[in-house]
Amino acid sequence: MELKEEDLLKRNVKGISKKLKKTRVCILGLGGLGSNVVVLLARSGIGSLKLVDFDIVEASNLNRQQYRISHIGLKKTEAMKSIIREINPFVEVDISDIKVDRENIYSIVGDIELVVEAFDRAETKAMTLEALLTNTNKIVVSASGMAGLGSANEIVTRKIKDNFYLIGDNYSDYEEYSGIMSTRVMICAAHQANMVLRLILEEKGE
Repeated sequence: MELKEEDLLKRNVKGISKKLKKTRVCILGLGGLGSNVVVLLARSGIGSLKLVDFDIVEASNLNRQQYRISHIGLKKTEAMKSIIREINPFVEVDISDIKVDRENIYSIVGDIELVVEAFDRAETKAMTLEALLTNTNKIVVSASGMAGLGSANEIVTRKIKDNFYLIGDNYSDYEEYSGIMSTRVMICAAHQANMVLRLILEEKGE
C-alpha cells in the first residue's frame, strides 16, 4: 500500500496542513524536552526540522525521552531521525551533531526563525536565550521547572516578551527534587510543541 501524507494527517485540524508543511523549526537539544517536542511536531505534519545535539543515547535517558533500547549508544540526532522516519517520513530532517556555544549558535540556527530551546544545563539555556533573544528575527520557546511529581496543572505557558515563551511551574528544580520523571517532562514538551503550532498558525498569546 502506498503511504500518502494526507492519510497520516487526515485527523488534524482542517486547513492547517499547508502552513505547517512550509515551516522550519530548529530544536536545540534532543533530551527529555526536545525528543518529545520533535515527535509531537512530526505527528502534526511540520515541514522541516533541524535537530541539534552532540550526545549519545544512554539507558538512563529512557525514563523520559523518546528513544528505545535499540538506540542506546547511537547519536541522538541519528536515533531521532530514524524515529521521525517511522512516524512521518514526509518531514524534512536536517541534523547537526555539535555542541552549541556562543561562537556557533548563530550559524547553527541560521535563518530559521522559530527555535525550541530544550537544553538540560542551566548555563547552556541562559547562553542560548541571551544570544537568540537579542536577535529580533528569532522566536524562542523554552521550558524550565518540571522536576519531581507536582501537579500537572502547575505547568503553564507564559509569554515573557513578544519573541519569548517560557513553559514550566516556575519553581521546581532538578537538584532540589533529585530526579525527573517522564510525566512532567512530557507535559512541558507538549506545551512547547503546542505553542510552536500556535505561533505558526498565528494564534499568539498564553
